[in-house]
Amino acid sequence: MATLRKQIALDTSAGNAWSALRDFGSVHTRVAPGFLKGLEMDEGDRIVTFFNGMIARERLVTRDDAERRLVYSVVEGRASHYNAAVQIFPESDGRCRLVWTVDLLPDALAPAIESMMDHAAGFMKKTLDAA
Repeated sequence: MATLRKQIALDTSAGNAWSALRDFGSVHTRVAPGFLKGLEMDEGDRIVTFFNGMIARERLVTRDDAERRLVYSVVEGRASHYNAAVQIFPESDGRCRLVWTVDLLPDALAPAIESMMDHAAGFMKKTLDAA
């Protein structure tokens, strides 16, 4: 199983970043607008449309306000297994760090998913820094 991890230093407080990230149904407007072109909620799942036209159905697994950690899985898409955790860590200077970890199968998808994560990181930083 491939594991991918991205860390993004954010110029905002952990509270501000978590407020946006915890809003599962608004990731397309509050976390990564431009990277995500659309989102539709369906029975608790979010169906996201990416900048390249790909579509995935994502299911919320857990939202932990105390740890500022959100976990979701892709239940319809190219991967046979895709589980992601996104967590916000406060830094001593009033800023924070976002850590995004994805476990997926098959391993052959890792380069494409990592490339998309790299692309998403820029949108996430820009949006969350402004939060």
